Amino acid sequence: MDAPDPTALLALAIDLARRSGALALSMHAGLGAHGDQEVKATPTDVVTAADRASEQLLVDGIRSARPGDGILGEEGASDDGTTGVRWVVDPIDGTVNYLYGLPQWAVSIGVEVDGRTVAGAVLNPAADELFTATLGGGAFLNGAPLRCTGAAELAQALVATGFGYDARRRTAQARVVQEVLPRVRDLRRLGAGALDLCAVGAGRVDAYYEQGLSPWDMSAGLLVATEAGAVVGGLSGRAPSHDLVIASAPGVFDALHDVLRDANADADPLA
Repeated sequence: MDAPDPTALLALAIDLARRSGALALSMHAGLGAHGDQEVKATPTDVVTAADRASEQLLVDGIRSARPGDGILGEEGASDDGTTGVRWVVDPIDGTVNYLYGLPQWAVSIGVEVDGRTVAGAVLNPAADELFTATLGGGAFLNGAPLRCTGAAELAQALVATGFGYDARRRTAQARVVQEVLPRVRDLRRLGAGALDLCAVGAGRVDAYYEQGLSPWDMSAGLLVATEAGAVVGGLSGRAPSHDLVIASAPGVFDALHDVLRDANADADPLA
């Protein structure tokens, strides 16, 4: 069987992201002060009816167009499939922002072939911004090519990060911030990992790091960042993972890596 065309996979991902984003926007109009929400593992980790409805739209769309493909979704979709293609989807990355009406949330869709991400779409419906990438084909924002910054000094770098929902992990992450903040221009905490990764690719920040991301947070955004020229990794040569993700302009990756290594930024208090 011939390998699927990444461009065709991306076209489907874009269509599904736009449909899912439109649904989430329409459902937000009917939310109360903090919406129709339930908690997940901790009281601060929430899920809404919009998360579930949007994921169901994505799952139905994928199964209709490509019935043999696998699916992994934040809200529970899990199917290994039979084609070697897997869709890694987050219907609303940044649910707390979504609940509060902050325009920093996204639909994220990464498409893997034999375990390697070949296409990705990250749509911020509130801002009408669509980040896309294909493996070897570059990264784009609303069709315009993306390139990360040429930052060369960590002391002048604007760095994004994020925090987990569990209080123990947040405490550990706060200690890491104490080591990072004096060594960079400033920190930003935007609240949606997929968009943070895309921000590196778009040159809106020079670097981003976070512990505790899941595959659906990373899949599409890592491809966008990489195709825009960013260096991505974990600590000490490891791949980006739940333990730690670093995405950075090439000129500051090593310096940020070393600060994070010395701060034991991948030490997980929940492990």
